[in-house]
Amino acid sequence: MKDFLSLAKERYSVRAYTGQPVEQEKLAAILEAGHVAPTAHNNQPQRVMVVQSAAGREKLSRAANLYGAPLALIVCADTGAAWQRSYDGMNSYQIDAAIVTDHMMLEAADLGLGSVWICQFQPDVVKEEFALPQGIEPVNILAVGYADTSVQPASPADRHSRTRLPLEKTTSSERS
Repeated sequence: MKDFLSLAKERYSVRAYTGQPVEQEKLAAILEAGHVAPTAHNNQPQRVMVVQSAAGREKLSRAANLYGAPLALIVCADTGAAWQRSYDGMNSYQIDAAIVTDHMMLEAADLGLGSVWICQFQPDVVKEEFALPQGIEPVNILAVGYADTSVQPASPADRHSRTRLPLEKTTSSERS
């Protein structure tokens, strides 16, 4: 079992998958990770649609590039169920969906699966193809499967020291 920081550093966006399906017990663990994810005020507005069938993936591919993944999780949110900040009315549904997606993405990595977080998709096509009810908004898609490292080699875990801004550029301390 890896420590969290090692897992987070080793995970990378997989854009090439083998045809091997994701086992049901692994899918169940991924969904459980999303289920236990924190949401604002614990309102749990997330609605996750599991897409595994060839027909379902074909419908979803009309809206997004799934990179050949055998499994896609459409992470949606019920905008009416999400918490709203009283001061300015900010609705937390996108934040909540992002937290849920992150938990599922990291669980997939812990299980030896690859994933890619997809935000570049056509929401109207997803809504139409999957007959999403009014108020259910697709926020992002998580493609999941076994990485095909013969097509896309794994990214080195130490890449962050080269690809990320220095920590002091992205953090600050309060001033007295």
